[in-house]
Amino acid sequence: MQGDSRTHQTVRAPRVMLYSHDTFGLGHLRRCRALAAAITQADSSASALILTGSPVAGRFTFPRRVDHVRLPGVTKRADGSYVSQTMGMGIDEVTNLRSDLICSAAKRYDPDILIVDKEPTGFRGELRPTLEMLLSKGRASLVLGLRDVLDEPEVLAAEWARKDAVTATERFYHEIWVYGLRSVYDPTAGLPLSDAVHARMHWTGYLRRDLGPLGAPPPQPYVLITPGGGGDGEAMVNLVLSAYEQDPELSPRAVLVYGPFLSGETRAEFERRVAALNGRVTAVGFESQIETLFAGAEGVVCMGGYNTFCEVLSFDKRAVIVPRTMPRLEQWIRASRAEELGLVRMLDESRDGLTAGSMIRAIRNLPNQPLPSQAIGDGLLDGLDYVTRRVEALLRGAKDQAAE
Repeated sequence: MQGDSRTHQTVRAPRVMLYSHDTFGLGHLRRCRALAAAITQADSSASALILTGSPVAGRFTFPRRVDHVRLPGVTKRADGSYVSQTMGMGIDEVTNLRSDLICSAAKRYDPDILIVDKEPTGFRGELRPTLEMLLSKGRASLVLGLRDVLDEPEVLAAEWARKDAVTATERFYHEIWVYGLRSVYDPTAGLPLSDAVHARMHWTGYLRRDLGPLGAPPPQPYVLITPGGGGDGEAMVNLVLSAYEQDPELSPRAVLVYGPFLSGETRAEFERRVAALNGRVTAVGFESQIETLFAGAEGVVCMGGYNTFCEVLSFDKRAVIVPRTMPRLEQWIRASRAEELGLVRMLDESRDGLTAGSMIRAIRNLPNQPLPSQAIGDGLLDGLDYVTRRVEALLRGAKDQAAE
């Protein structure tokens, strides 16, 4: 019977599980979705299951053979603490529930590869039981995926020490994938990782975005304004609207995507201001196929999140990035390095000032900026191809091991 089981395991279709700890925003889910789409497209027999805490996961379309499990949601408060979105449950209770659901899904799905996004032990350590279980079974390859920038080295080192993340990375993960290039930025700088862990690191390049056929864009020309998920995009949206209000000749018109987390009274006030601009700015709430809007835009004004940056590069769009600097410097670090490399223009608060005048100048200068493709070097956008090659190698290695 044991021999039959091993034979069945070696010939079954590959299964890849992706863990996205999302508590707020869209970044982790969108990155996992892009990875799952590429993996299943490269191997027509493979399936992928994404575990996510994103409250808007159900509003996305997923490729064929890709599905998701929605974990109970949590919200980060202004003081950095978390609160459950589930009525009647404290944060410890909901974390334990999430942990049990993750472990149960992993047992039933029995992945060949687990790809963990950013957090080595998951939200509040919820992933540890699943990592222990999969490591003890010895069949799944465990991969930690890191975006190109995490935070300032000193801040990140303190955070990882508090979460015991270095120990977990050393113990659990067979490979670490960095979705960027070392020549651009090293997100692990300052972390006390061993030589053995560094030997298991792969620099994939950025994750090129191409999620299927594009729809018809809005009437052109236009500048796309996107604050990502929108939860921290109020200041940038206000700046853009102020620019169009103060300069009646500012062109081309703007298409604003609020994002699903920019809502309530703030959104209502923005809607009033958009209406008063009489078509020079139009707005939509949430666009799950934002690739269509990117493709048709003359330029982009955005924040500095990883996914938006990948879209700017992938669609070769002149961009002005207005990075947030709180609660972490991730976006500012990415934008400043990208500007140094000639990929984008950054609107920096200390250097340029975040005023309507500085935004007017930035939008007017967009046509004079070089295209990102004029500065993109070898391997910069090869991330998805690199990942699919690593998946193939890990699956092949598991088959070879099972056959021995």
